[in-house]
Amino acid sequence: MPAQPAQPPQSALYDFATWAPVLRLLRDAPEERPTAPVVQVSGRIARFSWSLRLRRPGPRPGRAAQVEDVQEEHDAVARVQAALAEAGTDDMAFVAEIGPDGRTVLHLIGRSPAVTPGLGGPHPGALVLVEDAVPEPWRRLPDPVQDARPHPTADPALLERTLRERLPDAVGATEAELAGAEARLGVPLPEELRALYRVTRAHWEDWDDPEDSYAAAGCELFPLDELYLAEAATRPTDWRFAAKDAVVTPPDAAVQGLVGSPGWIVFGDNGGGDRIAVDLTPGPCGHLGQIIMIAHEYHTGADLLADSLTDLVVNLPEDVRRSGAAGHLPPAVAYVNHRSAAGVEEAAHPDLEVLSIGVVEEGRRFGLAPVTGLPRLRTLSACPDTLADPLEIAKLTGLEFLELGPADWRVLLDASAVPRGLAAAAVAVHDSRPPLPVVALANEILGLWNRPPLPVTVLEGELGR
Repeated sequence: MPAQPAQPPQSALYDFATWAPVLRLLRDAPEERPTAPVVQVSGRIARFSWSLRLRRPGPRPGRAAQVEDVQEEHDAVARVQAALAEAGTDDMAFVAEIGPDGRTVLHLIGRSPAVTPGLGGPHPGALVLVEDAVPEPWRRLPDPVQDARPHPTADPALLERTLRERLPDAVGATEAELAGAEARLGVPLPEELRALYRVTRAHWEDWDDPEDSYAAAGCELFPLDELYLAEAATRPTDWRFAAKDAVVTPPDAAVQGLVGSPGWIVFGDNGGGDRIAVDLTPGPCGHLGQIIMIAHEYHTGADLLADSLTDLVVNLPEDVRRSGAAGHLPPAVAYVNHRSAAGVEEAAHPDLEVLSIGVVEEGRRFGLAPVTGLPRLRTLSACPDTLADPLEIAKLTGLEFLELGPADWRVLLDASAVPRGLAAAAVAVHDSRPPLPVVALANEILGLWNRPPLPVTVLEGELGR
């Protein structure tokens, strides 16, 4: 269904004057100077950031960029940000049509709990069609590890002696505090982790120097009451990216290629945002209680850091060993583009979970027959103008995420052929595409699942010439 204009709420956020300075800046920017009677400008403003199509001047030689270099832009945006804060709204996308006489129609695109924000611009992000749905990798639990054993280097007594030598004045946790942490987490703490916190509870006020933690234990230790389980929910990722990941654990892997696990007990950080955890659900070639690093740049998997907590503390290893070579298993994720697979036939495989189709050569389009019937295919992402027949998608009965260009979505919608097993979807667009038709298309898709649409509020005003 098309986006319906909403009545403006009583708030400065919905006062045309609040937006006028931003709109004047965009209208008068060199890249937006009119080549047609009506200029369309758009963007997104959040409470602490913004995305506007403005070319900023470079800083003067010898110094970094300063606020005063873009003072007019900063002041215009700050006015909208103040209104966002007052209204209790995180961000707002907008599209404005500005006539040569300054008459302006402003479309404010609000938030929907069923839509994630777009990447900076006004286009919508992922459409979550089933409330609280998460992609398959985020539903994956660890494989059983009945035969896993601690590494021979695991030695709680040696670990405790080493730490007491390095931290002679440390304040340790009491047995009651250790029991409280176990009750909060819902799992017993491994003996090595208990030995560590018996020596130091790792409160910042206990350290003479914050670097003492890193020097003594090989990482920045978290206080006992900040331990947490790195389950999948602690690694949130937008559907558009998460649906294109896959959990793969090769036979020789030390660490399972999971998003998260109830057996990953996070107790520290490497100082760069990567979490350090005890692993109680190791991979086929791992050890119970090994130490892993969960990198913040990736959505799945972790790296083996040490064979045990004793190994980490006693030897303070500097290298990070990869958890396993993905090449041992057929690829679960395939890309068809000019750098990867040349066609859908080459990408097809019984273990295929994710298929992303890009541009191989201009004008070439792909049929989906080679992947029809694949038992594990759950994600299809196709760039605009890359599918020979979008209606072939109806035969991909296992899809949970679908990303298509507007024209392909239009074909499916008009034929009532949108797969009803989808949990989420996305409209693939280029930044130059007018946002309002994309918003209307997104709302039409949401309507099939009776999900809340993106509200569009229309304001009119004068900017002058």
